[in-house]
Amino acid sequence: MSDAIQHECGVAYIRLRKPFSYYQQKKHSALYGLNKLYLLMEKQHNRGQDGAGFATVKLNTEPGYPFMHRLRSNATQSIADLFATVGKEIKELERHQPDILKHPGLLKGHFNYLGELLLGHLRYGTQGKNNVEFCHPFIKRDTIPARNLALAGNFNLVNTEELFSLVNIDPGQFQSQSDLAAMMEVVHHFQVKEDEMNPGKLSVASILKKSFKLFDGGYHVGGLLGSGDSFVIRDPHGIRPSYYYIDDEVIVAASERAAIRTSFNVGENEVMELMPGQALIVKNDGVYSIEQILEPQPRRACSFERIYFSRGSDEKIYQERLALGYGLSTAVLNAIDNDLKHTIFSFIPNTAEVAFYGLLKGMEDYLNKVKIQKIMGWKGDFDEEKLAEMVNRKIRVEKVAIKDVKMRTFITEDSNRSEMVQHVYDITYGTVQKDVDSLVVIDDSIVRGTTLKESIVRMLSRLSPKKIIILSSAPQIRYPDCYGIDMSKLGDFIAFKAVIALLKEHGKESLLDELYARCKEMQRNNQLHTENLVRQIYKSFTTEEISDMIAKLITPPEITLPVSVIFQTIEDLHKACPTNTGDWYFTGNYPTPGGNRVVNKAFMNFMEGKDVRGY
Repeated sequence: MSDAIQHECGVAYIRLRKPFSYYQQKKHSALYGLNKLYLLMEKQHNRGQDGAGFATVKLNTEPGYPFMHRLRSNATQSIADLFATVGKEIKELERHQPDILKHPGLLKGHFNYLGELLLGHLRYGTQGKNNVEFCHPFIKRDTIPARNLALAGNFNLVNTEELFSLVNIDPGQFQSQSDLAAMMEVVHHFQVKEDEMNPGKLSVASILKKSFKLFDGGYHVGGLLGSGDSFVIRDPHGIRPSYYYIDDEVIVAASERAAIRTSFNVGENEVMELMPGQALIVKNDGVYSIEQILEPQPRRACSFERIYFSRGSDEKIYQERLALGYGLSTAVLNAIDNDLKHTIFSFIPNTAEVAFYGLLKGMEDYLNKVKIQKIMGWKGDFDEEKLAEMVNRKIRVEKVAIKDVKMRTFITEDSNRSEMVQHVYDITYGTVQKDVDSLVVIDDSIVRGTTLKESIVRMLSRLSPKKIIILSSAPQIRYPDCYGIDMSKLGDFIAFKAVIALLKEHGKESLLDELYARCKEMQRNNQLHTENLVRQIYKSFTTEEISDMIAKLITPPEITLPVSVIFQTIEDLHKACPTNTGDWYFTGNYPTPGGNRVVNKAFMNFMEGKDVRGY
């Protein structure tokens, strides 16, 4: 993605079902659980840039001994930093007792992080600051073991203020800046109530049913209780992804199927999807159950997971990204007048590569049909040279854009910074026939358009193609997200800027004032959640008109060659990704009422000139 919108958070959960001595004998290490947690987190490293952390719970500890431990880091390489700390602690233990790793029971007593329950997290901060205090897991401690709680998740909530009032808590500055702090207070509130009613006999399902029905958002959350119980739960619309694997040795859950498959070397069909509204609950004795905690709602799994966030090493995601590229084929052929001979295809590194292969397959299928028709039309009147020329025709592919991963823009002045940003991407000279070849380049999505304008289009124009066609394997991003992705400001989106420009061009700016007045009225009546008014703005123009304006906006004024933009259609998106139908950032069709409130608030912020989040 040229304009990175960052990644989702990632969750990694492990429950060891055997004694540590078992892993010492069978896996040659009592640290088996920690080693697998490290792998599970590294294989989801694409999901967190701001920090990482993990918590462990030890079972059957003597009263008075600590049983819940946590480690967090916001270092640049946070996972490596976490486990370097773990390694130092182990080496220190070995310095005093050289054979301690051979004695699992002794190691458990002396090593803080050797627990049967492990919960890891990779954080991208969509809300709150990026210092270490905001890294998951969060912990609630209590002198009564069953009232201790560690919580971590991939989510955003849009009703945090209401949550605090529901449990009669006046949030401090820290709590008000963190969704997880709000969720923690609510879950812990019902955890304590449950323990008061049933001391020593917690019903995790009861705690989850009472607390999670209050949350408006998309979530995949893991929790460890001091009682030795644990859980993983998914939101009722299935917005955020959740997968699990169970055998006699371990119970595992994570945000991505491929991470579990790779870390534990298991087949695709062995890793299951936790369905909307369900929780994987594991009791302190290792017995597990899958329980329907919340009534499942229409499935709205996030389509951006398939387009961009999740690793493409998952075979289904890989096939879907191929299909996204393939789905653009017809529109591309129309744009180049079917002239494959004078068209070069490429992609914007690195996440658009798989969609590019799908596009290439679409071009090859068309070219093969042309070859067959031509050869059949010859009616046998050809020689070897003529046939060879036809058979050897290929789609012209070049790697014209190369991302310079080492490039850092340290200059802050706008005029100079723009000059530096141009060079984030390099081009491959000599690949394009000047003023003859069209250049088609695919990106996985176009969010703000900033990098396209300031770097990519400028760089590509230096090759002097006949025209530049930018493809997006995703549809136009028109609306904020409030369920985990850091896209909350309407004014950031190139599609919104384009429709505003069109309104001004057609003398229809008064529509903005009308909708703003309606938003203010809805706010006074506490009705902001009832309707997405921003959809009215886009209804004034066709998708093609908005795409054409986007092309104008991303073309620097000094560039005179034609630049056009083609977006994926909503229909082809759903055809390519049939199980992930969540498309609110494209269509404005939010799965929960909180989404409507967020988009209307974001519009009001735009009209009032406020550069703040919509929630």
